[in-house]
Amino acid sequence: MTKPGKTGVIRVFDAFGYSMKGFHAAWTNEAAFRQEAVLAAVLVPGAFWLASNALELALLIGSVLVVLITELLNSAIEAIVDKTTPEIHELAGRAKDMGSAAVLVSLIGTGSIWLFIALERFAPGWFG
Repeated sequence: MTKPGKTGVIRVFDAFGYSMKGFHAAWTNEAAFRQEAVLAAVLVPGAFWLASNALELALLIGSVLVVLITELLNSAIEAIVDKTTPEIHELAGRAKDMGSAAVLVSLIGTGSIWLFIALERFAPGWFG
């Protein structure tokens, strides 16, 4: 059974509008998202300078996008937990901590990718 509602091009336009509302909410309410978005605005153009081929470019830009995606999901988890239970609860804290851990893992992954590609460019043969 299909879900009732808009279909086709109208649905795509509506979905785009919801996404823009999500970006606006993240920018307005989440300092971490603002910091990571500004960093992305610097790193994405920098990726074109650092990358020596299309695969490196995809890794550099993709890793930055993963950080933004993870931060958006973490912010969504925090918002729904705060809406669900205003009191301190072990499971609520666990959900928020796991979201934060996911952001940390994405940042470590991105940093590693950028470091390895930079080392390969500026210190060729560093890995053996």
